[in-house]
Amino acid sequence: MGRHPVVDLAICIGAGWLAGGAAQWLRQPLIVGYLVAGFLIGPQVLNLLGNSSNVQAISEIGLVLLLFLVGLELDLKRLRSLGRAVTVTGVTQVVGGSVLGVALFWLLGYRLGGGRLDALYLGFIAAQSSTVIAMKLMQEKHELGTLAGEITVGVLVMQDLAAILFVGLQPTFLDPRLPLLVATLAKIIFLGAVALAASRYLLPRVFRVIAVRPELVTLGSLAWCLVMAAGADGLGLSRELGALLAGMAISTFPYAMDIEARVASVRDFFLILFFVVLGFGIPLPKLALLGTVLLMALVVVVTRFATVFVPVYATGGGSRAGFIASVNLAQVSELGLMLVVLGEPLGHVGPELAGPILYSFIVLGLLSSYAITYSDQLHRLAWPTLRRFGLHEGPEKERQPADGDATDIYLLGFYHVASSLVAELERADPSVLHRLTVVDFNPVVLQNLRGRGVRALYGDLGRRDSLERAGVAQAKLILCSLTNSVLRGTSTVNLIKHVRALNAQARIVAVAETLDEERSLRGAGADYVVLPRLLAAHDFLAAIRAFDSQLLEQKAVEAFTAIKDRQEILT
Repeated sequence: MGRHPVVDLAICIGAGWLAGGAAQWLRQPLIVGYLVAGFLIGPQVLNLLGNSSNVQAISEIGLVLLLFLVGLELDLKRLRSLGRAVTVTGVTQVVGGSVLGVALFWLLGYRLGGGRLDALYLGFIAAQSSTVIAMKLMQEKHELGTLAGEITVGVLVMQDLAAILFVGLQPTFLDPRLPLLVATLAKIIFLGAVALAASRYLLPRVFRVIAVRPELVTLGSLAWCLVMAAGADGLGLSRELGALLAGMAISTFPYAMDIEARVASVRDFFLILFFVVLGFGIPLPKLALLGTVLLMALVVVVTRFATVFVPVYATGGGSRAGFIASVNLAQVSELGLMLVVLGEPLGHVGPELAGPILYSFIVLGLLSSYAITYSDQLHRLAWPTLRRFGLHEGPEKERQPADGDATDIYLLGFYHVASSLVAELERADPSVLHRLTVVDFNPVVLQNLRGRGVRALYGDLGRRDSLERAGVAQAKLILCSLTNSVLRGTSTVNLIKHVRALNAQARIVAVAETLDEERSLRGAGADYVVLPRLLAAHDFLAAIRAFDSQLLEQKAVEAFTAIKDRQEILT
């Protein structure tokens, strides 16, 4: 009697959990841990599974749920709000990156015809970036609101749309005759029309009825996902495309965020299986394989800079935004792994192609984690070379001299503390705003500040020459409002040292997160250091006293009244 599938499931989930924990401890993407787990328990190393086909069949549900949530998270409205630089860069990266990638791999000897499409898959996958890795690290760096962050997010959205089109047209790749292509497009349009009609006329009524029971909302959304997946399969399309359209159809529902949160836990279980099963196919590393991986990594990096840096700079975004956006996108997408899985049964690629792509995902994922974290330092290292070619650092509109005379108060860096300070000045003493100069490298923030009558200059706080050009040497009071957790390319202590070296007479006020940092900042030249933890402790103490005096409700009303009408630049 064969081993029960539950035993194989337990081995896969247990190994995935342990390897995922190790990846988390090493601050690496969890997907890398799952792939390594599959490699270790698979046929190449320990060969612990009795029958991997059982686990593989179950894991495919994870792929369907992943595409369902991708559709649920895809914000098509955001596309309409993208600026010119983001739109041009997104289109150039998706189209140009794919064409360049396919051409390069074809020239390197990978097949493109004769029943195999290795070059097409490698080229398209090389043009797709990892949303999971890029978004997670940008959130940790507080970079989503910057120009580079907005460009990165815009490109990722367009890559998702390209992947949707790729999945939809996959069945026609080996036989791209016009009648077959038209028939496939007609099926996709029909399925999309069904999803749209259901989302307008049927699903809102159904979800309104079941909304009183959250578990029924979850069950209903899963049922809708699987019905659409089955419908796509019945039309000869991929199940994953049906699931993706199902998610897009209900992405605007008021329950979408709740559905996403609830389905995510179910998806995660099946996705662990999916990536562990993918890990079974990772071959033992050989010189030829490593050469392919290095080639893939080189193609990814070269095409990213060619199709991201160039259009960003050409549309006036500056070298810094173009460089950092290119670094943010320099990895292989987890959806690329899915495309290979879908292409193999269609005969487009052989099983030998999965290994290089899996290794490329792991290698570039690891390198990208460090590159994104230290992208500001990398740009600073590259800046002398970029400047030698006559390139400018900031956006084109920020290269002109700022309007207005130099002021006596400088605010270095603009994040939540600075946003609240500007709002407080607008409320309590607007005249001070005319004495204020803000130095930051976020052009969106600078534009908003100028709209409020505040002098705002583009500058990289990590570079002394930027501070010098901004006129810090003429300031009488300098406020350094950023902490180390949000300051990029330097530290608060180094910033204070640079400022003090440029201006020995000015009074400097800084912000510290720890008591040790407060002492270091004073030692570096700060005259006064604000400790937000002490201010929060003071408020907590006041709350305790208000509670003891039965005045906590009154205090809460006062606090709400103080913030309800605030119009801050950063909310």
